[in-house]
Amino acid sequence: MRRLYYSSGSFYTGDVVSKAVLRYARVLADTGKADIIAIPVVTDAGISGHAHVLVGPASQLFSIPVASEDEDPYDADIVDDLLQKTRALLPSRPTTPRTPQDALDLGDFDEA
Repeated sequence: MRRLYYSSGSFYTGDVVSKAVLRYARVLADTGKADIIAIPVVTDAGISGHAHVLVGPASQLFSIPVASEDEDPYDADIVDDLLQKTRALLPSRPTTPRTPQDALDLGDFDEA
């Protein structure tokens, strides 16, 4: 579990959620955009719920690990959504197969 600090407050969330939020915030900052996200959290009082967080170029976020015997707040759909939004903002990269499929088979090359 991690304590995620945001502005003048903080809350607990899962490791995976925290990493997804920080990655998304970094990409938003790089592109000059902002978004409001909802993530699963636990408050200092032990209340579970969702925090609505504005992330963008001016966000000052950081997280630290905390000891906890409770289960990490986690929501697979939210993490998947954050990862998809992050990927959508990253520059596209060409993909190629690991082994070229259109290369000549030099085993049949006949030297003259």
